[in-house]
Amino acid sequence: MLLELRVENYAVIDNVAVEFASGLNLLTGETGAGKSILIDALALLLGDKASTDMVRHGAEKAVLSCVIEMDAAAEKRVAKILEANGIDSSLEDSQIILRREIAATGKARVFVNNQPATVAVLRQLAPELASIHAQNETVLAFDPAARLTLLDSYAGIETEKLSELFSDFRRIRTKITELEQDEQDRLRLVDLWSFQKKEIEAARLQSGEDEQLETEKRVLANSEKLYTAAMSGYNTLYEDTVSATSLLRNAEKSIEELARYDAKFQDASAQLQSARATIEDIASTLRDYAEGINASPERLAEIEDRLALLDKLKRKYGQTVAEIISFGEDAVRKLNEVENRDEVLKLLNKELAAAKTAYLAAARAISKKRFDAAKSLQKLAEIEINGLAMKAKFKVEVSGSDEESSWTRDGFDAVAYMISTNVGEPQKPIEQIASGGELSRVMLALKASVEEGRPTSPIGGGKSPGKTPARVAQPSSAVRQRTLVFDEIDTGIGGRAAEAVGRKLKSLARNNQVLCITHLPQIASFADHHYVIEKRESAGRVKTTVRPLDATERREEVARMLSGAKLTDASLKHAEQLIKENA
Repeated sequence: MLLELRVENYAVIDNVAVEFASGLNLLTGETGAGKSILIDALALLLGDKASTDMVRHGAEKAVLSCVIEMDAAAEKRVAKILEANGIDSSLEDSQIILRREIAATGKARVFVNNQPATVAVLRQLAPELASIHAQNETVLAFDPAARLTLLDSYAGIETEKLSELFSDFRRIRTKITELEQDEQDRLRLVDLWSFQKKEIEAARLQSGEDEQLETEKRVLANSEKLYTAAMSGYNTLYEDTVSATSLLRNAEKSIEELARYDAKFQDASAQLQSARATIEDIASTLRDYAEGINASPERLAEIEDRLALLDKLKRKYGQTVAEIISFGEDAVRKLNEVENRDEVLKLLNKELAAAKTAYLAAARAISKKRFDAAKSLQKLAEIEINGLAMKAKFKVEVSGSDEESSWTRDGFDAVAYMISTNVGEPQKPIEQIASGGELSRVMLALKASVEEGRPTSPIGGGKSPGKTPARVAQPSSAVRQRTLVFDEIDTGIGGRAAEAVGRKLKSLARNNQVLCITHLPQIASFADHHYVIEKRESAGRVKTTVRPLDATERREEVARMLSGAKLTDASLKHAEQLIKENA
């Protein structure tokens, strides 16, 4: 449940904080007041693409944040997502805080529970937290994949495993295609791979040798400086007449003399002996290093030639010696495959047959579940559609062929939504129905059907949604509670249809938190919580504010929606009657 939404410096909004509650939350206001901007802000917090154009003029950045409370099931799923992305998964009071900053310069930052995150994480979290049905969204916007997604969402079908099987099938088939190229192409590739193999093998590469050679090159190029520095240090510490060790030796004798008469100097004498031993070790190291310096110009030239060869290979085969070695091993593998072409093809064809069998088994199982879910969804959706002041026949058609040419990562099914909105007329694809008001209601009915019919766990051996009759209420414990947002889903309707939409939203709000922007008083009268969005001018700038309405203010707002800016006794009485009837 969305508890709070904060918006700062976003579009016409200066600084707004709104606290929402359970049930049906209605937002109303004049056209252009910024109602949809609030929904856009929430969509950004759920991973929508951002634009710097929406940063309020004169502000450095827009800051959006929200607090969402989850039920126990959602909390577990959210914790897994956070853990998988390296974010602390502990959730205080079953709440999650999302924050997104959009700078006018184009930079952006995302935080989840005050920890740095990414937009990708927000997109993963979104399905567990809220569902936004945007203004003027219709099935017209559905491409074939989106139509399939809607049915899969209703049925709780997961296609990740099927996608993996499809990838395996494509990978094996690509290998076979490569091996079955025409002879001329194959011989050309064999020549190339042979050359690459010989060139890399001739270099006799050792992983990490380039770094070692660079170090040795630096030493050789500066051998005189290094020799001088090492011997200077050695002489100062040990060899010179007044060296550090000789001075320490003299000091030792003095301290030993003191220790003969006063025992407190015994520790000091031992410390000096230890210091002198350490310095002598350092001096020996410096001497040995100087003696080991090879100032050979021949060796320096040899190293430079070797590094030049490595750079040449890096330009061809990889950025590191390890990558070059790996490239060479890959060339050897390809040559072996070509040389043993018939044997490799035989093995690959066996793997391909097994991959086909595995894919088809999974795809057919999912297809059957889609057919079953389609029957259930069309019954439920038709009841929902006709409950919104329509007389329609609705059908969900699942078609497709299990021929290889039809295979995709999501299976081989195609989904169409067919409807007849007038008695006696044939059913046609839903995107061909003419009325915008009908489209809005059909979309609401579909969304309501998906939300109310959604199973509690993904299908994969569980119960089919078809087992639950459309009008039988599910136990509250089985309902997956979420925040559902409808941005002007009432476009193009009025009168009896508007009242039906209001009742449907009220019904959805029994088991979900519903946020809805509306221009219709019939729908506004169903609100459990009513907020008004207003645009005002202050100090030469337009600012949008949001405030909850008390009973008196709510009656006046519904009356304004009925009669316009001028309130009348008749509109106030009508508003009071509407609110009382739909409470």
